[in-house]
This record gives sequence, C-alpha cells and structure tokens, in this order.
Amino acid sequence: MPITVKCPTCQKEVEWSPESKFKPFCSERCKLIDLGDWASEKHAIPVKPEFDQQMLDELGYDEGNFFKDQS
Repeated sequence: MPITVKCPTCQKEVEWSPESKFKPFCSERCKLIDLGDWASEKHAIPVKPEFDQQMLDELGYDEGNFFKDQS
C-alpha cells in the first residue's frame, strides 16, 4: 500500500512516490501558494534573538537607533 501524506496547503491526500512531481504538495499551485506564504513572512522558523532587551539596554542602544550607523 502506498504511503500518503496531506498537502500542507489544501490538506488533500497525496501519494508519496517518485511519480509525485510536487510532493509533499498535490499540485504546482499549492506549492507556489506555500512559497508565497514564506516570501510574505506568513510562515517563519522560530529562533531565539541574538540580542535581548536587557543586553541592548546595557550597551546603551534603544530600539529606534539600533541599526543606525554609530560612527
């Protein structure tokens, strides 16, 4: 019996096989919808920030000028 997975976009059952051209997606359309969601930042991988607010305060940075050139 073939393995099936759900399309991440539309939840349709998709057979997981070499012939499944867009796996894990059911179609190119669903694949592109998912790509668009990543590009528009609807999806994100959670990461711990490099700097926390306490560290920035100790260094004398405020949020308004953190990324501005300090020269």
